[in-house]
Amino acid sequence: MIAPLDRFQGCLLGLALGDALGAPFEGGLPERILWRLIGRTKRGEMRWTDDTQMSVDVLESLLAKGTVNPDDLAVRFARSYRWSRGYGPATAKLLRRIARGAHWSDANRSVYPTGSFGNGAAMRAPVVGLFHADRSDDLPDATRQSAIVTHAHEQAIEGAVLVALATAGAARQDASPAILDRAESCCSLEPFRTRLARARTWLESRSDVTTGDVVRELGHRVSARESCVTALYLALRFRDQPFLDMQRFMAACGGDADTIGAMAGAIWGAANGAIKLPREPLDRLEQRERLAALAAALHERCANRDGFAAELNA
Repeated sequence: MIAPLDRFQGCLLGLALGDALGAPFEGGLPERILWRLIGRTKRGEMRWTDDTQMSVDVLESLLAKGTVNPDDLAVRFARSYRWSRGYGPATAKLLRRIARGAHWSDANRSVYPTGSFGNGAAMRAPVVGLFHADRSDDLPDATRQSAIVTHAHEQAIEGAVLVALATAGAARQDASPAILDRAESCCSLEPFRTRLARARTWLESRSDVTTGDVVRELGHRVSARESCVTALYLALRFRDQPFLDMQRFMAACGGDADTIGAMAGAIWGAANGAIKLPREPLDRLEQRERLAALAAALHERCANRDGFAAELNA
């Protein structure tokens, strides 16, 4: 059984809201000054970054294709690219190559020979997790297929699978220990296993963990290994607390605040639903109504997935 509509909308809106709230705290002084200049729409709304844009691309591709289609994703990613969304320089180069005609399977190693180990695949993975929440056996492979278009490194892919699984578990209302169990079962790489063990210890002991502890032991940077477990920990730690409390703690951690905020926001939103998101900042979020409508369309597609698949194969 698929999750209720409110959790679908909570996931996508939580992702975008965490992204928009975190963006002013992302990076160093130059990045923060730039976002002060471009971080508002003409109507004064909070703008979101590439984190949300690429998540929307994934969602719209799932609506169109009914499954993860790497070729379609590559086209959508390249077509949606705008420098003002805050894309990282490596991703920008990769997407420009795809736009000029390169196939994604060549472009994804054109900047880094072993592929990027950043969190760019993980930031959009919640949408895949939501789509496959009722089909968990298909979820890891679907997430890998969505990740490899831009992030071929094994750490980037493992981080994306971790975030997708956590989102799916939250949407199903799995208990936090079960979500951690599933995350640990999918992670074979040491950087993730060590951090997951630390996060579990903190959550089980209800330790008074500080932002310094999180930065030092889990990380707050753009690599998947230094951000994905951080986002999962924050989402579970604040699962039964206000969304803005989680975002304030995350912002105080600094680093890649928009992406960690997006991932944590998506997991929190899938667990709690849109109804529990804070009204005032949500009302100021760019394209809020469009995002809610897209989440509703994804919910409907999941509800009618078997019929849609039969139609495609007819």
